[in-house]
Amino acid sequence: MILIYTHKITPRVRYIFKHIFTRTLLISVDFTSKVEDFVAHSGPKLSYTKTPLGNEFFIKSNDLLFEQGVNDMEIVIQKWDEIACFFKTGPKSSIPYDIFAASFYLISRYEEYLPHVKDQHNRYTAEQSLAYKYGFLEKPVVDIWAYKMLAVLKEKFPDYHYKMRSFDFISTIDIDNAYAFKHKSIIRSIGGFCKDLFRFRLLNLWNRFAVTFTIKKDPFDTFDQILKVKKEKGIETIFFFLVGDYTTYDTNVSASKTRFKLLIKEMLDYAKVGLHPSYFTINNAALLKKEKQRLEDIVNTPVQKSRQHYLRFNLPETYQNLIDLEIEEDYSMGYASCVGFRAGTCTPFYFYDLDFEIQTPLKVFPFALMDTTLNDYMKLTPKQSLGRIRDLKNEVMSVNGTFITLFHNESLSDFGRWKGWKRLYDSMIKISMI
Repeated sequence: MILIYTHKITPRVRYIFKHIFTRTLLISVDFTSKVEDFVAHSGPKLSYTKTPLGNEFFIKSNDLLFEQGVNDMEIVIQKWDEIACFFKTGPKSSIPYDIFAASFYLISRYEEYLPHVKDQHNRYTAEQSLAYKYGFLEKPVVDIWAYKMLAVLKEKFPDYHYKMRSFDFISTIDIDNAYAFKHKSIIRSIGGFCKDLFRFRLLNLWNRFAVTFTIKKDPFDTFDQILKVKKEKGIETIFFFLVGDYTTYDTNVSASKTRFKLLIKEMLDYAKVGLHPSYFTINNAALLKKEKQRLEDIVNTPVQKSRQHYLRFNLPETYQNLIDLEIEEDYSMGYASCVGFRAGTCTPFYFYDLDFEIQTPLKVFPFALMDTTLNDYMKLTPKQSLGRIRDLKNEVMSVNGTFITLFHNESLSDFGRWKGWKRLYDSMIKISMI
């Protein structure tokens, strides 16, 4: 255990110190604001305040963790060795930057509370983020900073026993469209047929006909493949099912279809299942509740995991709605247009609500990459994508973090724009299990 002295123990201080020490470095901590207790402590200790008390391990504190609310601030990015960092400390500090304040800024998504311009889907964009502007989006800097501090701590306290966490990999699959052609309503099937005919898409016409009359398997029905890889490699896999009503942006099979219900139950037998809240749930608590109840009625068990469709969420409103519905884990933390680490970390963390200044029970699992980001936004080939995936995996592995990927069942179909992506998924699994 390391004792932390600070002149004021705020919720922000408790939150970020426990994330860095307890969840990232596996070191337990305790806090005190009494100088005499700190001086009397014989074990490892650290002071986080404006001036050192003696010759202890000292980090000069930025004001951020002692404030409330959100204020616009000037942030100067500099280098700590080769890694970007900010909130410079001074010569008396044991490390050159206040990594606790910097980590809190990134993990709380402080910048997303500041005025910003939304994209066409009402999302905060990667391009507005500090990490994108200064070129560290593809590095889990919070974890890197933590391990750099750990190296200095080991020099200061060489007799303390330090545990090391292990690298983890989670494959997540979003089910936006369980089937390309099967189990759609008659109106949607006829409409799709007419659209293909009008646009002279003969291959689509043939596939639609062949699937409808069971001559061939529906191309998006890749669930057996995903489960086979899961079983063979022993990887954790989570399916997020979209069960919302049909809209322009929500085009899955109707949740009232028996075959779709059976598919969800079958996946639950072999993997974990979560909710994929529909496009318009971003600020609609009643709609979110309706869809959660719908999925729970199908699986007959409480739904505790969630990922927003189109990655549409507003902070803190969307997360507050998830918490009210007793969702325990969210997997939406990532960008649609860029790969990398939206919150600057590859370690799951609890959402800190800046509105109420509290750590919430909602655990956020940040993902590193999404298939549609690589294919549709970045316009990369499967071969090019594998290189980017390998680089991201290596970044996570270097800090023994959690590497989370986001694919769709349709991207494993080798159908249409997804030609070659099934092989990419298999290759990604192989390199992630090394």
